[in-house]
Amino acid sequence: MKKAFLLAIAAVAAFSTQVQAADIEAGKAKAATCAACHGANGISAIPTYPNLAGQKPAYIVQQLKAFKSGERNNAIMKPMATMLTDADMINVAAYYASLK
Repeated sequence: MKKAFLLAIAAVAAFSTQVQAADIEAGKAKAATCAACHGANGISAIPTYPNLAGQKPAYIVQQLKAFKSGERNNAIMKPMATMLTDADMINVAAYYASLK
């Protein structure tokens, strides 16, 4: 149990370092395709689509990875997430987190 806890802390610390090193401008460029559903500034005009502005970066990356892997089944998000590398996901997440 103690070992699992330490591994979880290490994973969070590693992810935090990645987010700090994120390129918000690159994330903004990649997020251009997201605007159709999630709004130009991360605020969706479509009630069933979530707002992304101000979301925590770790949450956005987690969800994108789940769509990409198929853990979350969504016919619209699967191809969108599949086009993103891990670095792209981190950058997109940092961009949306910056829109508070």
